Amino acid sequence: MHTPVTLLLELGIILAALSVLGTAARRLTLSPIPLYLLAGLAIGEGGIAPVPAAGEFVQTGASIGVVLLLLTLGLEFSLSEFTASMRRHVPSAAVDLVLNATPGAVAGWLLGLDGIGILALAGATYISSSGIVARLLSDLRRLGNRETPAILSVLVMEDFAMAVYLPVLAVLASGGQWWQATFGVLAAVGAVLAAFTVSYRWGHHLGRLLSHPDAEQLLLRVLGLTLIVAALAELVHASAAVGAFLVGLTLTGETATRSRAVLSPLRDLFAAVFFLAVGLSVSPDDLLPVLPAALALAAVTIATKLVTGRYAAARDKAGRRGQLRAGTALIARGEFSLVIVGLVGTMHDSLGPLVTAYVFILAIVGPLLTRFAGTSPRPGAPRPATKDVGGGAAHP
Repeated sequence: MHTPVTLLLELGIILAALSVLGTAARRLTLSPIPLYLLAGLAIGEGGIAPVPAAGEFVQTGASIGVVLLLLTLGLEFSLSEFTASMRRHVPSAAVDLVLNATPGAVAGWLLGLDGIGILALAGATYISSSGIVARLLSDLRRLGNRETPAILSVLVMEDFAMAVYLPVLAVLASGGQWWQATFGVLAAVGAVLAAFTVSYRWGHHLGRLLSHPDAEQLLLRVLGLTLIVAALAELVHASAAVGAFLVGLTLTGETATRSRAVLSPLRDLFAAVFFLAVGLSVSPDDLLPVLPAALALAAVTIATKLVTGRYAAARDKAGRRGQLRAGTALIARGEFSLVIVGLVGTMHDSLGPLVTAYVFILAIVGPLLTRFAGTSPRPGAPRPATKDVGGGAAHP
């Protein structure tokens, strides 16, 4: 099989450049996410060093990166603890929806968009980036913080909301009938609830089926199942991220511990590709004309996400610094906002550049604000339950 030399060369240069950027970020005690995004902007369309041969690989790798980020995040938590957290944070989800969809809807009305455009912009300002937040929590070693279950509950309920929102938007944007939207919503919600029920009731059997003493076999089994579940979730317009997260939640004990070990290098590789792809999707020429409007919208929704995070973390009795960390962690927008604008982009030429600039601003500013929002709890401070080797909850 002949492999194009250009593809190998471009990928090699990309990975080497990401390594340099990641090293620089670590020395500055920053998350490398903003640097990866800027690197994507530099090599994208209209950038200083385009990589046409590697573009398709980067886009495919980005999808895998989101799945791996959420899978490994799910491996850190027990299903029973997370289910209890989800029930506790239904009010947080309502606050999140009202506070963060409203600015987009108002902005759409002020810009003179029609109903579909207003609905699309409301969704783009509402949904945080699960991929960016998952990587941030890991980079900043905050998976054990008291506020983290609140953050994850808000993220997962946002993804559940997308299971209702995306089929409706897709049908409206294509000029479909109401019954098609209703069928899409029922199929998506039913699939998510079924997956969650299966995970909750029979998930403990899954670890035994996937477990294997050989690391290669364990990797192939866990990754294969996760990609299948993610694909089925996407098929019914649910979130691949939710599917991957549920798979991670169902694995416990030694299987979860060993899965984290074998998946971590693969996750880090494809996560970097994911952030690169977000930057790659942006053309610098498209950003400048809409930058003032995007900055104004970003400023408003930074404030609304801060309120959302503080409210959610307060329900888990996190302190003031924990509440601030939760708010800043939710600021970043990303993959879902770009999917939303992709559904209606042909109908509203001005919406695509605005949302892209908005996402890019918050994908950079969010991680920076999160880094400086406060340090992790002191040693010995209370931490939420996470999975231990024995399969139960560990309370350090």
